[in-house]
Amino acid sequence: MTTLLQFKRDAALHAVVLAVALFGMAGFASAQAAPSPDATTSVTIGGKTLSIKYSAPSVRGRQIFGPGGLISKDPNYPVWRAGANSATAFHTDADLMIGKIPVPKGDYTIYALVEDPNNWQLIINKQTGQWGLTYDAAQDLGRVKMTMTKPSAPIEVYKMVLSSTGAKSGKLLLEWERHIASVSITVK
Repeated sequence: MTTLLQFKRDAALHAVVLAVALFGMAGFASAQAAPSPDATTSVTIGGKTLSIKYSAPSVRGRQIFGPGGLISKDPNYPVWRAGANSATAFHTDADLMIGKIPVPKGDYTIYALVEDPNNWQLIINKQTGQWGLTYDAAQDLGRVKMTMTKPSAPIEVYKMVLSSTGAKSGKLLLEWERHIASVSITVK
């Protein structure tokens, strides 16, 4: 009888210890930073809001662009999802011109053509809500050449920036590794 009681008590103690350990590990795992955390950028131009939701990957010692780079291993290469994980979501409350592309107000996905790491094209795509590696060129609203510059130091964490440059104008920047790509935005 004592042995059975002792066995039940030991089993209960083991169950409590296991539960505490698992709970602690779950808390530790959730406290760790995601490899490509969610990020957003937004701006108000001419009283209208433009916003982008994306995931921000880090370089972490890897080559990102060019032959043999991380992006070249994506199945849609040379088209890049302009972030990580889910496709990069773009919303505009206004009709726009992004470079030379007329963009009606609404929701879109942003991609970038990066075959030549020093000459990018921004792609505005009409398909929305898809995973980042799902790309359908037939859904492209348009493509526009971006202006390329080099940062003064390598950029570890990918960043997209929407900014206002005037009452009805703005700019979109894509910054990562040794590249900064920009394109002008005009609110109609």
